[in-house]
Amino acid sequence: MINKAEIKKKYKLTEVPMGIYKITNLVNGKIFIGQSKNLTGRINRHKFGLKFGSEEIKELQKDYNELGEENFTFEVLDYLKPKDEPGYDYSDDLDCLEQLWLEKLQPYNDKGYNTLD
Repeated sequence: MINKAEIKKKYKLTEVPMGIYKITNLVNGKIFIGQSKNLTGRINRHKFGLKFGSEEIKELQKDYNELGEENFTFEVLDYLKPKDEPGYDYSDDLDCLEQLWLEKLQPYNDKGYNTLD
């Protein structure tokens, strides 16, 4: 018999990968750098949004519509390792890690889809 409580407990203890990801346009080389506390979920959200025309980054959506799914790749650039502190807020750590990648890759203007705030 399936123990639902045990399955639920295991699910809650499962570490969700967090870190920095990159979306690459293989035709023009433009990239987008982003961060997430749930990389798999965030990348899937981008894929879903692009496929159904609801991506928040309008220029990325435009290029995707013109060039097609096969001309875009999604990859994880860096993982953030979880700490042994329950309830730790990873927001500042992710911001710092993302800033390092933004400085390194400069995905702005003709090189990317990120914007300078």
